Formats: sequence, C-alpha cells, structure tokens
Amino acid sequence: MPSQKIETGHQDVVHDVAMDYYGKRVATASSDHSIKITGVSNTASQQLATLTGHQGPVWQVAWAHPKFGSLLASCSYDGQVIIWKEGNPNEWTQAHVFSDHKSSVNSVAWAPHELGLCLACGSSDGNISVFTARPDGGWDTSRIDQAHPVGVTSVSWAPSTAPGALVGSGLLDPVQKLCSGGCDNTVKVWKLYNGTWKMDCFPALQMHTDWVRDVAWAPNLGLPKSTIASASQDGKVIIWTVAKEGDQWEGKVLNDFKTPVWRVSWSLTGNILAVADGNNSVTLWKEAVDGEWQQVTTVEP
Repeated sequence: MPSQKIETGHQDVVHDVAMDYYGKRVATASSDHSIKITGVSNTASQQLATLTGHQGPVWQVAWAHPKFGSLLASCSYDGQVIIWKEGNPNEWTQAHVFSDHKSSVNSVAWAPHELGLCLACGSSDGNISVFTARPDGGWDTSRIDQAHPVGVTSVSWAPSTAPGALVGSGLLDPVQKLCSGGCDNTVKVWKLYNGTWKMDCFPALQMHTDWVRDVAWAPNLGLPKSTIASASQDGKVIIWTVAKEGDQWEGKVLNDFKTPVWRVSWSLTGNILAVADGNNSVTLWKEAVDGEWQQVTTVEP
C-alpha cells in the first residue's frame, strides 16, 4: 500500500499519532495545544474535528476500545489528562479531566478492554496514576508513587491473557500488569496485587545508559514468553523477555541506531516492531528463527 500524506492542520510540532480501532480515523497531538481528528481512506483524508482544552503541548493520545463508545484520552505538559467523548458524529466534549499530577503528563495508555475502562498515566512528577471507570460514571484512582522518581516517560499494558494461556480459554483471571520507562534509564514492570501496585521485576531492568523514551509490551497470542521493547535516548532499542512468572527478565540489544530513539510500536500480532528514531526514519524489525532481530523494511517518509 503506498504511503499517504495526511495534512493535519496543526500549527506546531506533532508529537503523537494514534489510529482508531477500525483504521478509519487518526488522532494527532501537537505543541499547538490541540488534538485533531482526521478521517482517512485509501485515497484521501479530511479533517473532522479539533479538540481544544489543554493549556500546553499535548504529548500523547489514545483511543479506548469501541465497546466503551467513542472515547479518546490525551495528556499534556499542563499536567492534565482529558478524556474526550464523541456524542454526535465529530462532536467531542470533555467527559472527564484528571488533575492529579503536579507536572507534565507524558504518556497515557488504555488497559486491554477485558480489564474494563482503565487508563494508566505517567508523569514527570515521578508517579503513575491508574484511573478506572465505575458503573456509576465516577472514576477510581490507584497510584504507583515515585515509580521513577526523576520522571516517568512512558507506560504500556501487558496483554490480559497470561503467557502460554490459550486465547479464549477463559479459565484464568485477566492479568493486570504494566511496564514503565523513565528518566532514571530503567524499565520497570508492575503488577496489581489485591488493589495495590507492586514492582514485579527485581531489580529494575537496567541496560540503557540514558533516558528511556518509550516502552511497548508485545501482544503474546498465547506464546509462552512475555516481551517488552524499550527505546532510549542512548540510541538503542532493547528487547526484554521472560519465559515464565517469577523468572528474571533478560535484555538483548535489537540495534544501536546511533541517534535517540523516540518510539517503539508492535504489530497487532506482536511479531513485527516499528521503531521511530531521531533521523526521521521508521524501520520495521522481525525476530528470526535463531532469535536474532533483523530489519525487514524501512518506511519511506
């Protein structure tokens, strides 16, 4: 499929792009303090809505699963997380504003839909907050205080099916785990035990020599291992794996890009990793049979 250029209409840098569940709309977050929704088809794109309400650059946007309706979460330098709800087509309102964080909120991620409507947020104040919708329309908040004391850059949820479980076997309680990256150069894994978040990796995952910019937990599709990709200011992407619960995570350098790496993103099947780096290139990587990672293609800008 040929690449398609989308005119977002933003007045400043675009920090994040998120495609909705059906691949029909793209949300973009920008330093111009706004979020824009653009409709995309194979041939054209059209601007559908502009969401304003943040008082600073918007770093990330995330679509909720459509079973919860048309919802979008955004986070900003202004310390706020906004949940936007679409009523009539292309008419968006602020359904909820969270002001729990005292400084920039850098990352937002919705939990797997099996866990309900649940949003994790990582902030420069060092904390991670998790907001869970209640049936009465309110929200419960749980926190991981000082997850990365010098600042949280990114959060990503684990798949809700335990590694090795057959998808749809339904015998296991869904897993509530997430990983985070921070300005302390580490990746950490967290698990919810009886309503309290506890660190689930000892020690923290340390192979990067500079800020971790992004973390992404891979879909596992019943595979026996868990996999996390982390991208860093140090130019490296590291693939972390653990075979079974309680084992030590092992890290392997996917590649040294010799320039800061901003984002990592898995394909829906979890077998291809997209990497966006400081040279404005996007590359796709796949694990070979021998366990080595190979570049399969470059996405032309």
